[in-house]
Amino acid sequence: MRLRETLALLGEIMMLFSLSFLAPLAVALYYGTPIEPFLIPLVMSLLSGVLLRSLGNGEEIGVREAFLLVSLAWMSIAAFGALPYIIAGKGSTASPLNALFESMSGFTTTGATVMANFSIHSRAILFWRQLTQWLGGMGIVVLAIAILPRLSVGGSELMALEAPGPQLEKLTPRIRNTAGIFWMIYTGLTAMEMLILSALHYTGLAPRMTPYMALLHSFTTMSTGGFSPLSQSIKAFSPAVQWVIAVFMILAGANFALFWYLLRRDYRIIRNEEFRWYILAILGLSLLIVPYLMRQFEFNILTAFRQALFQVASIVTTTGYATMDFSKWVLPAQFMLFFAMFLGGSSGSTAGSIKIIRWVIALKAVKRELLSAFHPKMIANIRLGGLKVEESSIRSVLAFIVLYLVIFFASSLFVVLNGAAVRLGLAGAMSAVAATLGNIGPGIGAIGPMANYLIFPPQTRALMIVLMWFGRLEVVTVLVLFTRSYWRW
Repeated sequence: MRLRETLALLGEIMMLFSLSFLAPLAVALYYGTPIEPFLIPLVMSLLSGVLLRSLGNGEEIGVREAFLLVSLAWMSIAAFGALPYIIAGKGSTASPLNALFESMSGFTTTGATVMANFSIHSRAILFWRQLTQWLGGMGIVVLAIAILPRLSVGGSELMALEAPGPQLEKLTPRIRNTAGIFWMIYTGLTAMEMLILSALHYTGLAPRMTPYMALLHSFTTMSTGGFSPLSQSIKAFSPAVQWVIAVFMILAGANFALFWYLLRRDYRIIRNEEFRWYILAILGLSLLIVPYLMRQFEFNILTAFRQALFQVASIVTTTGYATMDFSKWVLPAQFMLFFAMFLGGSSGSTAGSIKIIRWVIALKAVKRELLSAFHPKMIANIRLGGLKVEESSIRSVLAFIVLYLVIFFASSLFVVLNGAAVRLGLAGAMSAVAATLGNIGPGIGAIGPMANYLIFPPQTRALMIVLMWFGRLEVVTVLVLFTRSYWRW
């Protein structure tokens, strides 16, 4: 284990990360609010990075060190990202545990919050809260690979461990260029959404969606994060805004590599099997929910479809926005949203949860096993988009799904035994675990989209911090560090 070299690379990431405090610092200066919540963390993270960087001597790291580096980077960033809330000292996020919860929820793009009163926080703090999700959406390590020359060596392993989904598609021969392309597309789509939302404001279709609000909500749409500086989330805005954000949530949950091909006039997005299943899942669940909303709330069909599509897209892409309190929906409609929590977006997107591609492979594997039961001599390969899926990849996908569900049920048992079910009911407690492990944010029932996580005892909130960390790094990256064989390797 090249521990010193791993810590040195962590130092370089922390030095890069320290620059992120400059943006909220500028906002604080502009509005005349205290700058200490951002100046102190900036200096601390920069000095920590310089100190850690001095430990290395330029050696390359391998796959083993990559697991540790990615895991430490995300925990360190969340810890330093919590400092502005603590130093600001206002509201529920002033306590270290709650500050770490809010920070981890931000960087992992979960969207679960312990912020009870938005009005007491400065614009700079709320800007920082939104920015954490945008930085975490495409990934701090991916950004570091694109910018820092040393991290481009072995960058494939680092990106594979951080990027959502079971596979990483290299768009160029050099992984550094691939990382840059992902961030370029991510930034471009964010800017596009901001411009469209701002245009709606100036045309009178969205009076509350000022350019400032457009920027903040674009940050947390493209990152599939779901934080909003407003307690009512997207319910506070006009239907025009809701349609635009719904479209960009769906784009954010798609594989970003497909957008690169589109820019090169390669239309493989049309024949991409994962993308077709992804769109089918969103539209199918939305159409199933529409009749329930029409009956319960007496919506017309267009309003019911908009509300259903928005909430389903928000849950499937793990964004966590809401245009209405779906905790008040009838039970069948809520159950469909609970089911959607385990789907996830596409591989190579900013979405969390299990991912559509894994479910497609798993279903094909089950189908093959059923066929082989009465055709024992049949040799059938599983194909995805016309390409053969290796048996090792199939085993990896099935193992991930089982491991994910085991962690979900074990964590649900802890949350229930720790008293959450008394206030939330069994379904509410389990949905909160699904929402944090899947980086979704809101749950079902009392932990719905207009609520916060302060209802949980401190031990449960501490567990959920770990679950968000696990979920963002797709479980295995972190969990492998707790095995004896990893340290004996």
